[in-house]
Order: sequence, then C-alpha cells, then structure tokens
Amino acid sequence: MTPVRRGLLDALHEQDGRTQSELEEVVREHWEMTRFGVAKHLRLLEEADLVVTRKQGRSKLHFLNAVPTRAIHDRWIDKYTAARASALLDLKRALEEGTP
Repeated sequence: MTPVRRGLLDALHEQDGRTQSELEEVVREHWEMTRFGVAKHLRLLEEADLVVTRKQGRSKLHFLNAVPTRAIHDRWIDKYTAARASALLDLKRALEEGTP
C-alpha cells in the first residue's frame, strides 16, 4: 500500500465521512498531487473495500470500512498477541503469589 493511501485511511480514521475535497487538503499537506490523483487513490481504496461511500445531497462522503482490516487482524495478528497476553497473565499471577 502506498503512503498516500495509508494517509487517506489515517485521515478517515481520525474523522470519518469526509468529502474528496477535504481529503485532498490532507493529502496536499504531505504530497504534491492533483485532484484526479487523489480520486484515483480513493477509487482503488473503494475497489479494495477499505473505503465505502455515501451520497449526501451533492456530496460524496467517504468512510473507513474497518471490517476487512479487522479480519486481517483476527486471522494474522491476533494469534501472535494471544501468547504474549497469556505470558503476561502468568507473570502477574506469579508475582502476586510471590513465586518465581
């Protein structure tokens, strides 16, 4: 994933329901990019189902779709954190009981 797309996802994480114009401002703070460039990145994020849109009047609002990200977390990351959490609980229990 490109830094621009990560930046767009981060911007939507901070504040959901932004218009393309609002997201263009965020992108232009870090990268030089045209309106069409931002639209292309947003379209790719929509196709990847990471961003969903909704029309509100004349505006098209963009929202972060956290479901695919959570699915990745549950499938790949969660199994590594479970062992660490279990080890921390064992350590806590041992310290509270005063056993090494």
